[in-house]
Amino acid sequence: MWLIYAFISAAMLGVYDIFKKQALKNNAVIPVLFLNTLFCSLLFLPLIIASRLAPGEMSGTLFYVPQVGIDQHLYIILKAAIVLTSWIFAYFALKHLPITIAGPIKATQPVLTLLGAMIVFGERLNAYQWTGVAFAVVSFFMMSWSGKSEGINFRHNRWIFYMVLATIAGAASGLYDKYLLSHGFDRMTVQVWYTYYQAAMMGLVLLFLWYPVRKRTTPFRFTPAIFMVSLFLVAADFIYFYALSYPESMISIVSMSRRSGVIVSFIGGALFFKEKNLKKKSIDLLLVLIGMYFLYLGSR
Repeated sequence: MWLIYAFISAAMLGVYDIFKKQALKNNAVIPVLFLNTLFCSLLFLPLIIASRLAPGEMSGTLFYVPQVGIDQHLYIILKAAIVLTSWIFAYFALKHLPITIAGPIKATQPVLTLLGAMIVFGERLNAYQWTGVAFAVVSFFMMSWSGKSEGINFRHNRWIFYMVLATIAGAASGLYDKYLLSHGFDRMTVQVWYTYYQAAMMGLVLLFLWYPVRKRTTPFRFTPAIFMVSLFLVAADFIYFYALSYPESMISIVSMSRRSGVIVSFIGGALFFKEKNLKKKSIDLLLVLIGMYFLYLGSR
């Protein structure tokens, strides 16, 4: 059942990426990201209030947010820092890259997660999994060739480098999620409070880094897509954490399944953003998906 939830989360992530690309179009990155984290935290506010005012009724439900000590909050602050690092790099990269290139790069994240799970949690790669890793590596080189036709040099393009860094940080976040949940952390506590810590961190970035130079950078404008980013992210992460809460769940499989949302974002890039070279990029995407399928076969 946890695998089904992972795929539902993946579809929502695909829609989330489409709205994110739209929200960033000709827009300032830092305030968009700040509002995304702020809206996410506000969406969780009713759950926090209800959990405090009616703990008896909320306890045992999917939406209960238990109170925890300062020690757990320190772990969650680290989670927020890791995720925010990934998001900052990913937002800047997605603004300047076609979603049909950025999406497949991010979709290789399960490979890094799998390698990390092998090191951290003792998971071992079999022949199927190594085949999946090989397909992911080949797909990355194929994407670099496709990017050249659009003037994107993978070796010297800053935004490609940013997306790679976002992918590495995202893999670290996935491994950290499994660590937290396997050490007794409540999934709602992690999801809810890391959004608040992210909003606080982004508030500082907005105030001290963006606001003083706002007139010399891309101007900010609010669009409904900014709120939709937060809505679909909260829903996708809620289902993701619920999938990880199953004792038999494997972070390598959940992470791999979530990346299948790249199909949705790829279609969005073709329909809504009219991106080019879709035939070449579809081959790259197919290699990524084949790699993920082999990861699935090797991790059942």
